[in-house]
Amino acid sequence: MKKILLTTAIFFCLISFTTAQDYNTGIGFRGGFSNGLTVKHFISQKAALEGILSTRWGGFEITGLYEIHNRAFNVDRLNWYFGFGAHLGFWQGNKTKWATEDRAYTVGGLDGILGLEYNFRAIPFNLSIDWKPQFNFFGYSGFWGDGGALSIRYIF
Repeated sequence: MKKILLTTAIFFCLISFTTAQDYNTGIGFRGGFSNGLTVKHFISQKAALEGILSTRWGGFEITGLYEIHNRAFNVDRLNWYFGFGAHLGFWQGNKTKWATEDRAYTVGGLDGILGLEYNFRAIPFNLSIDWKPQFNFFGYSGFWGDGGALSIRYIF
């Protein structure tokens, strides 16, 4: 299954020849199971860097992502994207349902992202919806698949 998904993603990257960038930088809010701020900046026509500062479980998490953007369904200003990155977080054990100890946790690991975004023509905003699973290597290790969110950004 993983090979099929990877092959499909690579195929869509290779067949998409249109530019995906409608803006240079966007800053806004991200809401989901964790809430926070998001900043996305394009470094080329299809590649962007995204930084996320989010709060969860009485602490916060910093995430950095590298994303590839492509047009979705041949619709102007609608893009799909995927990428990868890393995170570092600090959580309070007494604010979680899973912690066995009431202590602070420092976690770190890798992230993936898969999303869809629309850039409005009449106003300088975009909306995106994504799924951002992560795997913690230290602190409280394991897979977290509940990283979905809706973001709204001011774009310029």
